[in-house]
Amino acid sequence: MGTDLAYNFVFKVVLIGESGVGKSNLLSRFTKNEFNHDSRTTIGVEFSTRSIQVDSITIKAQIWDTAGLERYRAITSAYYRGAVGALLVYDITKHLTYENVERWLKELYDHADPHIVVMLVGNKSDLGNVRTVPTEEAKVFAESKGLLFMETSALESTNVESAFLEVLTEIHKKVASKEVTRGSISAVTLGQALGPSREFNEERQSCCKSS
Repeated sequence: MGTDLAYNFVFKVVLIGESGVGKSNLLSRFTKNEFNHDSRTTIGVEFSTRSIQVDSITIKAQIWDTAGLERYRAITSAYYRGAVGALLVYDITKHLTYENVERWLKELYDHADPHIVVMLVGNKSDLGNVRTVPTEEAKVFAESKGLLFMETSALESTNVESAFLEVLTEIHKKVASKEVTRGSISAVTLGQALGPSREFNEERQSCCKSS
């Protein structure tokens, strides 16, 4: 019991958005400081972890990637369960990925905790010369929905750290202010690892919520 005292909280953060917007590269940039120019579509849910300090508290961020399943509209409720944060990513050069943000928000709120901290992320800011989504438009949209907002470049490593840290800090504030009741979000129970077996058992027990 209590062998891992290296962190105080585990925060599960999910990456969502259309295929090809750079979710996997945002993840690898934040957790491993890598960018893979030859990004293949990831298959099967993946997550990486990284520990950070916020107000002398150690937070283990567990960042989940959709792993290409969004192309088949196959993201399951287990992916969202226990998530306390989400980065909703679009590509600033592909307007369609921005138009679909609303649908992703709906799916997120259908499955996730209502207190989830959400940031709208316009990725590929290094391609500003072929931008199709104006910064101001996305910013106004984010504000209207109560979302945090940032433009990032996983390629140039611009704002990637800032985006994740702002989301994690915001989650920590909510947890610290008890706005999130302990237990409503499984991921924030103190120093508890999220085992898939427990998650899927829970899914069976709470299968009957009509959508």
